[in-house]
Amino acid sequence: MRILCLAALFASACAFTTNVPSVGERVHNVAASGSAHRNRRATIVMDGKANAIRDRITSVKNTRKITMAMKLVAAAKVRRAQDAVLATRPFSETLQSVFGGLIQRLDGESVDLPLLTQREVKKVTLCVVTGDRGLCGGYNSYMIRKAEARFKELTDSGVEVDMVLVGKKGIKYFTRRNYPIRKKFETGQNPDAKQALAISEELLNTFLSGESDAIELLYTKFLSLIASSPSVRTLVPFAASDITQKGDEVFQLTSESGEFSVERKELQVAEPQEFPNDMIFEQDPLQIVNSILPLYVNGQVLRTLQESVASELAARMQSMQSASDNAGELAKQLSLQYNRARQAAVTQEILEIVSGATALEG
Repeated sequence: MRILCLAALFASACAFTTNVPSVGERVHNVAASGSAHRNRRATIVMDGKANAIRDRITSVKNTRKITMAMKLVAAAKVRRAQDAVLATRPFSETLQSVFGGLIQRLDGESVDLPLLTQREVKKVTLCVVTGDRGLCGGYNSYMIRKAEARFKELTDSGVEVDMVLVGKKGIKYFTRRNYPIRKKFETGQNPDAKQALAISEELLNTFLSGESDAIELLYTKFLSLIASSPSVRTLVPFAASDITQKGDEVFQLTSESGEFSVERKELQVAEPQEFPNDMIFEQDPLQIVNSILPLYVNGQVLRTLQESVASELAARMQSMQSASDNAGELAKQLSLQYNRARQAAVTQEILEIVSGATALEG
């Protein structure tokens, strides 16, 4: 009976492997048999639960590859947004320098220009900048909540409000809820001067025609790869000091030891351009200033779009990194469950064999 039990155990062990000679078969080549033994793979009979876990592990690992690829794509686009900001700096500096020089040339004269004139606020136009896509954490929801809060604050104080929407997510949200919308724009993830010009022209025409007494810009200020801040600023009207006395800052994406980071650099105010006292302007300096102001507004809108896109991409990088980390942790947990299920299946097989042998002995 003991011999029968040992034979049953040996047959069970052979069931878990392939390329093994059956009991009683004569082995002619010992060396070849040893090589086959080293190269053979285990064939374990699994139940449906273990197979489902194994399939899920494969799915989670594939998902992790996708999220990591999306993170790297977002990082490349952040660099492109960084290059776009740096490319606009020469124009912004020259515009600031010329404007400062003209203001000094006016030498304290009263500057009575429409874009610099404050008036009683009875109606405000909110320009809300959101993204066109999701999978970027709370980027869009934070901006939408900020816009809703500002809209409610103004309406509660008795000020009429309408909206200019930039970005598909904001358009979809506010259109469904019947907010007063003046204009809609879609810019994508690579805003350019042409798109900024269309938006700034709509805002300037709204203000200069008297349809609105102030234009407020709601956008996401880019702070770092892990932080951004929904911000509100008055675009028009503004003061001349906003151009001549405010500096600028640029950001640069860097990487060290495989980790991304952002370095911010504050830039000093451009020095006012000096015009000779005997220089004769073909046009009055006041008219030149009046023609420069729309260019300044257009530059501010473009810079806002670029900063919002950089914030969206940074949020997507962080979101995809979190998704990749969660997928890796889930894969580890599923692997542990799979190994336990496989061990349980093997143990069950052995127990059935032992139980059968015991019953035969009895």
